[in-house]
Amino acid sequence: MSRMWRGLKTVVQTQTASPANSHHYHTIQAIPRECTGSRVSSRDRAQGRIPVVVFSQGLLEKNPANRSPSRKQLLTTERKQIQTILKSVQLPFFCSTAFQLQIRVGSGSSILLESGRVLPIKIHRNEESGKILNLVFVWADEGTELKVDVPVVFKGEKDCPALKKGGYFYRIRTSLKFLCPVEHIPQKIEVDVSKLDIDDRVFMHDVEVHPSLKLLSKNESMPICKIVPTCFENPEPMKV
Repeated sequence: MSRMWRGLKTVVQTQTASPANSHHYHTIQAIPRECTGSRVSSRDRAQGRIPVVVFSQGLLEKNPANRSPSRKQLLTTERKQIQTILKSVQLPFFCSTAFQLQIRVGSGSSILLESGRVLPIKIHRNEESGKILNLVFVWADEGTELKVDVPVVFKGEKDCPALKKGGYFYRIRTSLKFLCPVEHIPQKIEVDVSKLDIDDRVFMHDVEVHPSLKLLSKNESMPICKIVPTCFENPEPMKV
């Protein structure tokens, strides 16, 4: 019979990037795009810039009645700057970290058109080269809530008694989606599996987060990981 690990309050942890900490990463500098289209975007990339779009997340709502004003901005930013940010924050946590955005009249200009916090939600890459083609941000205004895919990070595998017995660690979920106040977006969720035994598992409802966060799942009793006696070949993450 499968078991749930007892004492998960000391095992499952979240790390939240506070508004102050988000400013300590980097301020993304961007300039408006006067023209759009594939040729213009290709020219921008050749000049070392990445096309960016930023809008309110409410624009993605399926129900038109729930959509908020888009505040859509078409921008470009320097590729070197984004590459530096990705090295600092680490790629898996880029889309769960809010950044300060400054939109200036032109490259190197001191004239500020608009500024605010944004959350990256998508990175478009070239399938062959892996180079970043476009970035998608949403406004992360203070007092608002955003839907965020928070990465799940497992630690303690080397010390896990079940794995020493020959068990197999099955990662079922690599992220969890939450509705988060901007002030309490967790960069990641850490799950310590160092004390799990064979047939133990950690469930979604075991994850302790800030009380203002809402897990967007129809079934919070679904496991995010488990230890099984034998290895399954190429297990696929469970969809919820």
